[in-house]
Amino acid sequence: MPVGQYPPEQPVKVPLVTRPLGIMETLSTARRNLLEIIPDLCTKQPMVSGKTALVRWHMVMDPDALRRILKDNLDNYPKSDITKNLLRPAIGDSLFIAEGAHWRWQRRAAAPVFSHRNIAGLVPIMSAAAEAVCARLESTNGTVDMFDEMVQATFEVISNVTFSGSGTMGSDAVHRSINAFIDQSARVSLLDVIGVPTWVPRLSRLSGGNPVADMKTVADQAIERRRLAGAKPVPDLLDLLLEGMDPETKKQMNPAELRDNLLTFIVAGHETTALTLAWALYLCAFDPDVQDRLRSEAQSVLQGRIAGPQDIGKLPFTEKVIKETLRLYPPAAFLSRTAQAADELCSREVRAKDTIMLPIYALHRNVQLWDDPDSFNPERFGPDAKHDRYAYLPFADGPRVCIGAHFAMVEAQIILATLISRYRFERIKGVDPKPQLVLTLRPEGGVKLKITSVA
Repeated sequence: MPVGQYPPEQPVKVPLVTRPLGIMETLSTARRNLLEIIPDLCTKQPMVSGKTALVRWHMVMDPDALRRILKDNLDNYPKSDITKNLLRPAIGDSLFIAEGAHWRWQRRAAAPVFSHRNIAGLVPIMSAAAEAVCARLESTNGTVDMFDEMVQATFEVISNVTFSGSGTMGSDAVHRSINAFIDQSARVSLLDVIGVPTWVPRLSRLSGGNPVADMKTVADQAIERRRLAGAKPVPDLLDLLLEGMDPETKKQMNPAELRDNLLTFIVAGHETTALTLAWALYLCAFDPDVQDRLRSEAQSVLQGRIAGPQDIGKLPFTEKVIKETLRLYPPAAFLSRTAQAADELCSREVRAKDTIMLPIYALHRNVQLWDDPDSFNPERFGPDAKHDRYAYLPFADGPRVCIGAHFAMVEAQIILATLISRYRFERIKGVDPKPQLVLTLRPEGGVKLKITSVA
């Protein structure tokens, strides 16, 4: 079997490293695909430690240790300085970046925005995006890059739940900005690899200006217009953020904080759900039996219509497929923390300033935690299935669990059920996507599938 290919019963996966890498090889590998620096041992052991130049590091796959990092000793493990410096130019000191008291008040102020009630009110926007995808696919009876389609669909959702369809910036422009930002700013530098302090400038991140400047301008203008015009009859995300208040301090977000959090939700909500849907469609094409079962459920519930608010909770197998997709291809597949003080994880010494890596991709494929972990099996998430809460972390967990997790799950169900109820998706020989992590776990080459109508 040629190198890089896998048995037909397994979906595509990343070849993890089986030997030590030198500094320059680590750099070149990380810039190409960050997942490829993960030792294969991480799929077999609870913790793997090492040292690269000046950096002591630990990759953690043990659920109890992950619970300590993400919940019980949270303040000792803030996001790494490298992560903050990568993302701060785009999203400032928003919820994703902030730490301590500054994070806590923002979280309290924003939490009601993502209540189940508010999300239910936004489902018609998700339904409209699903309908728009179907309209675009009506004229297609051939090969389509479903990653591109899902990027457009999820941008339509996030645009309409943030800017109420003001049309101030198209999905192509937003995605170009995100891609340019990742290419310019979000790739690993040699100085990161060898442990040079983050206050030393990385020249690759200083050239070319700020690719997301236009997005910031659009967000600033939208916030000012909404302040002047007042809330919509049915409040959108921006209205809810403008009204948001920390119940403890009574503090509200200033314009810069509003903008940075709005951009966080746009970038995160747009990209990650598109990835989840694209990978889910690939997996449905990979396993026609799962796809047929999914279609049977969707057609039975939807009866020919677009999925809507009334269908949430009635699509259990659809939810299982999405959860298994997030296990195999978590958008946030690699997280990084920096220990602030000495600690112990898995009976192993952790020193202050050690880098603590959470390779979610490897965690989700660890043989000590999952049976046949590289296979696609949605029934792992059936009502009788058991797994440790901290063995499955597509949205992280603890106090900093993704604030938009429920929004993402609802959106993915609405769009996936609608598409599967109307179309059949088939793999094209020789063009399977390759999982590639730069900032998120993207399908290199897109997700090109053959599409036929089943209506």
